[in-house]
Amino acid sequence: MNRSGEAVRRILAFTGGEAASLLVAHDDMDLPLGRLRLRIGGGGGGHRGIASIVEHLGDPGFARLKLGVGRPPEGVPAEAYVLQEFGPGERETLRAVLERGVEAVALLVDRGAAAAMNACNAAGAEPA
Repeated sequence: MNRSGEAVRRILAFTGGEAASLLVAHDDMDLPLGRLRLRIGGGGGGHRGIASIVEHLGDPGFARLKLGVGRPPEGVPAEAYVLQEFGPGERETLRAVLERGVEAVALLVDRGAAAAMNACNAAGAEPA
């Protein structure tokens, strides 16, 4: 994951795609579990996989669908936290956020970035 940029660069080279045609879905510890955020462009924000993609493409102008996972408990390394299984109580939240993620991607494709970001990032789009 931390070296995702190598694979993404090769895929875009093979397909003739550009950074602007790319959507990367990834975990985000700065968002609580169940929260989504759609963003176009920016830096890695501490996410090594995103930083690798920016580095290898030389262009940060791709879409990112951030899926909140929350912060690890004290004493748990970030790498171990994001790779562990979701708990039974978290699985329903995960199902709901994945459904909303699919809806966000459909909006992005059908109506464009502004409409998708407005719907996905709105305060009312918070998990219950």
